[in-house]
Amino acid sequence: MRIGILGTGSMARALGGQWERAGHEVVAAGRSHGDLRAAAEHGTDAVLLAVPHAAAVDVVSALEDTLRGRVLVDCTNPVGPDFALLTAGGPAAAERVAAAAPAARVVKAFNLCHESVWRLTPPVFAGRPLAVPVCGDDEAALTVVRRLVRDLGCVPLHAGGLDRSGLLEATAALLIRLWVAEGADAQAIVPPAEFSGQRT
Repeated sequence: MRIGILGTGSMARALGGQWERAGHEVVAAGRSHGDLRAAAEHGTDAVLLAVPHAAAVDVVSALEDTLRGRVLVDCTNPVGPDFALLTAGGPAAAERVAAAAPAARVVKAFNLCHESVWRLTPPVFAGRPLAVPVCGDDEAALTVVRRLVRDLGCVPLHAGGLDRSGLLEATAALLIRLWVAEGADAQAIVPPAEFSGQRT
């Protein structure tokens, strides 16, 4: 696949490097490191939005015409000082991105983990591959993103439509606080599946 990456930071390098290893053609650019438009044009199969949250809407708005019809994957997190969710009350960051480029097919994914996790080949913990929640409304776009998840050695999880993306973003804010501020093992807050209350 041809993947464009908007951004040249740690997330862009980690995910882009893994997708290159999987055989995809990746072009990344930042506002001070090349042409964002060229990266968006290259991403005929997918474009990863990997800029700081504060810049995301402006970047996407400027590329609205180029992003028309593109699968636009938003991995940004609207987390501010003291780990506050900057979009509390809505709309979610991914929904704001979608509004800025209404003809793009926006999918929320890859926002729950630090870039160091995406550098693992593959991200497997205690013998279990990492699961990656994915939110979006376009089934063809979701199919593309599920493939990108699997190409990292991970397992995609359907987390609902884009209207559920705010839950992913709020989860990221909570997990980052637990990991960074509390030094906690955030994974310990979730019981095994057999205790989830589901009947089998």
